[in-house]
Amino acid sequence: MAFLLHIESSSTVCSVALSDNLEVIAFRELNNGYTHAENMHVFINDVLRDAGIKPSQLSAVSVSSGPGSYTGLRIGFSTAKGLAYALHIPLIIVDTLKALAGVAIGHQSTAECLYCPMMDARRMEVYTALYTHELEAIKLPQALVLTEESIAGFANLKPICFFGDGMPKGRALLESIPHARFTEDITAGAKAMVAMAYSQYTAQDFADVAYAEPFYLKEFFFTVSKK
Repeated sequence: MAFLLHIESSSTVCSVALSDNLEVIAFRELNNGYTHAENMHVFINDVLRDAGIKPSQLSAVSVSSGPGSYTGLRIGFSTAKGLAYALHIPLIIVDTLKALAGVAIGHQSTAECLYCPMMDARRMEVYTALYTHELEAIKLPQALVLTEESIAGFANLKPICFFGDGMPKGRALLESIPHARFTEDITAGAKAMVAMAYSQYTAQDFADVAYAEPFYLKEFFFTVSKK
């Protein structure tokens, strides 16, 4: 029996799940803009209370690594690292795009497809990657502006399943790709992390609590206001 707490904050979705091995036993999620700071700790308390689990009973905490929102990822990581440190439990970092691909694979019965998660990165840009049915990375995570030219390379590949909250805005372009397939309603959430986090837990694939950082993918820029 392993009680794992899962934290997803890479997008506008604030999501927390508690699992017993591979079974989700409590869950909270809200997609209402970037409300992670207000809701993350409330959701954690809620799922523990709902499941009747004390923090001291947790076996590990997992957090979605990104790419995604800079602020969201920082909140998720600081929360997960704080819990791991205070409770003396392992920290597990779950690849956000790969976890999404794992969910999409569960919706498909064929191994012939490639899987292309797309997370919204504003305007016509998405965070994306490309995986086989066995979750082998064919294309590593990248920030991609969706244009006719940028998606041209997909045309020579075998059937590709596109999904994620960034997919709808590019669907008109992506439908020009031969054998393109689309899976709706797959978004970053704590439930999507459970299978991968449990696999990493059993393999003792843990992160260093002191040095673990989000995978921002793009550099973080900030400006200082002029007075």
